[in-house]
Amino acid sequence: MEAARQAREDLGRLEGLDGLRGLAAATVALYHAQWLFAPGSLASAPPPLRWLQDWGWTLVDLFFLISGFIFAHVYLADERTTARALRDFAVARFARLYPLHLVMLLVCAAMLGREPDNTGAAFLAHVFMAQAWVAPAGHTFDGPSWSISIELVCYLLFAVGAVWRRALPWICVGSVTLCLLYFVRFGGGGGPWSDELLQRGLLGFFLGQLLWQARARLRRIPTGMLVTACVVSPLMVGGSVSPILPLDLLCFPAALLLALRLPLLRSRPLLWLGARSYAVYLVHFPVVELIRTAGPLPGGTPSLLIGFAAFSRLSSSLPTKPTGGSKCRRGVGSAAPSRRPSDQANPRPPPPAETPHIGVILDRVRCDPRSRPYWSLASWPILRSVRERGRALASPARSPVRKGPA
Repeated sequence: MEAARQAREDLGRLEGLDGLRGLAAATVALYHAQWLFAPGSLASAPPPLRWLQDWGWTLVDLFFLISGFIFAHVYLADERTTARALRDFAVARFARLYPLHLVMLLVCAAMLGREPDNTGAAFLAHVFMAQAWVAPAGHTFDGPSWSISIELVCYLLFAVGAVWRRALPWICVGSVTLCLLYFVRFGGGGGPWSDELLQRGLLGFFLGQLLWQARARLRRIPTGMLVTACVVSPLMVGGSVSPILPLDLLCFPAALLLALRLPLLRSRPLLWLGARSYAVYLVHFPVVELIRTAGPLPGGTPSLLIGFAAFSRLSSSLPTKPTGGSKCRRGVGSAAPSRRPSDQANPRPPPPAETPHIGVILDRVRCDPRSRPYWSLASWPILRSVRERGRALASPARSPVRKGPA
């Protein structure tokens, strides 16, 4: 009973990470929205907005940190993670991430296809979610989507460590140590730099893992110290030192720990924004490019905030969910179900031993009510043919020899 109560409390606190993720997505959108204004029109903005004008791109690293923390909470709570659980999660993750990514890629190809950097090789790299490995990284088609490629690498390394637990500490500590050494030795001031994308992702993701491992001790840190770290560490950014160091080591971990404590991050407005963070992150770039074709916008901070509010309302109509739901449910942001009393009282039947056809897997994802908003893409001919082929192969009436799942 005590363990179940603690699990429910942890899930409630993790909702604050949805609000924090929404704020991070909004910050990245504001950073790119400055391109809509004439030079100097934001000079009278408050100091926090002027800081975001220069360093708002660093909030992408906060995404990596949150993802690493949530993945550790979901996978490492149990003593053992099976390869089947990871495979099922990979299928559900693909069904959530790829449709919107593909739609925005096609939109950007139609809008920005004539740009010199948007080559055929870059388009294929985006199709296979490998856009971070094609130069110039972060500057082709839907530029901010480079982080998806880096997240996939983090997922792969973590999957190895989640199955073979003895390797996980070496992966976490080794990734964080090597990336820190890189930023100390080779990292320079300013940014963002295209040759640091992988290091930023690995550092943030596996630092989030270490924060989860030390969560019990970190709860003893006074809230005032965390607030101080969030306020002081951004002032350390600048000069010849990489901004990733003070932000990833002080500011973002402190912000994550505050999100687990403060009810404000679990308020309805921030949870509303967090539920749309993936849409905001992928959609804002082509929207900004579309508006920028009309020329610089007049005004300053008021126009920026009004435009962003209108954009948020537009993106809220898109059928999407956050990239890694912190509610810890299978297929949303987790690979294993939460240990709720209802789950234990009504266990699900074991899956069939035979690996199902891809069409059957797509049908299973479609039946999940959390994936229904995406399944409008199933009307596309190629997906419909794959699903129909899967049903035919899985049907016992097709062949008395085949024993595929019904």
